[in-house]
Amino acid sequence: MATSIRFVDVSKHYGNLCVIDRLNLDIEEGEFISLLGPSGSGKTTLLMMLAGFTPATSGQIIVDGKIINAVPTHRRDMGVVFQDYALFPHMDVARNVAFPLQMRGLPKADIASRVSRALDMVQLGALAGRRPSQLSGGQQQRVALARALIFEPRIVLMDEPLGALDKNLREQMQFDIRALHRRLGLTVVFVTHDQGEALTMSNRIALFNRGRVEQVGSPREIYDEPTTRFAAQFIGETNLLDGTIDAIEVDSLRIKFKDGATLRARASADLAVGQAIQVLIRPERIELTSSSLPSTDRNLIRATAGESVYQGNHVRVELQTDSYGPIIARVDRKAPEPPPGTVVDISFNVQDCRVIAR
Repeated sequence: MATSIRFVDVSKHYGNLCVIDRLNLDIEEGEFISLLGPSGSGKTTLLMMLAGFTPATSGQIIVDGKIINAVPTHRRDMGVVFQDYALFPHMDVARNVAFPLQMRGLPKADIASRVSRALDMVQLGALAGRRPSQLSGGQQQRVALARALIFEPRIVLMDEPLGALDKNLREQMQFDIRALHRRLGLTVVFVTHDQGEALTMSNRIALFNRGRVEQVGSPREIYDEPTTRFAAQFIGETNLLDGTIDAIEVDSLRIKFKDGATLRARASADLAVGQAIQVLIRPERIELTSSSLPSTDRNLIRATAGESVYQGNHVRVELQTDSYGPIIARVDRKAPEPPPGTVVDISFNVQDCRVIAR
């Protein structure tokens, strides 16, 4: 697959403030990539530089092999959808959607035909004569999306477009936009701070932290294979246990903790005996077990149960251990909840324990 967009050593400074720091990122043609990160991490600034609304301080932005740093916004052939939709309140839906084509001087008959197709594509054909104030938030979002797609751009940029919608509508729009992306073969660059949104919609996620890309990968890679503490903590909930490498075995590592207790974790390259590390274990990988028999492929720990919280599809259980500190488990909602103070055994697969350097 060809590279559609490339950022090469791109930086953005506002005076002494560095917002983007020598960032490098390739985006493939036809993929849906989410720029994910906390507020102030630089993701929206990068999108605005790609759209041409703000210039890069240094570095190159390349689209289809051509440097576009000096190309004005209206000549970049990119559709843009903003969080506030930016619809014209005095225009009806059809005129809002037609506006980009009118600015390009297309014939009226051609404009009418394209507007009809675009509104049908987002299932708003029956509302062409309404004003934005007469639409729901989800309908306004669809109008903004139709307007971004009306001139058939190959690249669509979205800056947190679902942030103003309620939970149920936001989830429905996530699936609608993903289906539209697949049907049209667009390259979509999607800015969000919502990890669930990024995991649901994306082919790949670029995780931002303080103006740099912390990790890039598929949703499964980002969630299951975090490479840094920040990535592990920002995406989902995780347990981080501080220890040192005690031994490197054929297919696993033996980790020692402060009182001499040990765990085994999945083998990892570039680590040495005696090195300070953190063991990462996702709460849903932990099971409460009635068996205290040792196993070659599972770690077994004795813990004291704390508070349990029913959360619909699982129960979140707080646990305290003498050797490893606090641990969170997410167990099947049908499993009995251990009363606080109960001593329980918990277990988890050795291969579910990922190790990163401290």
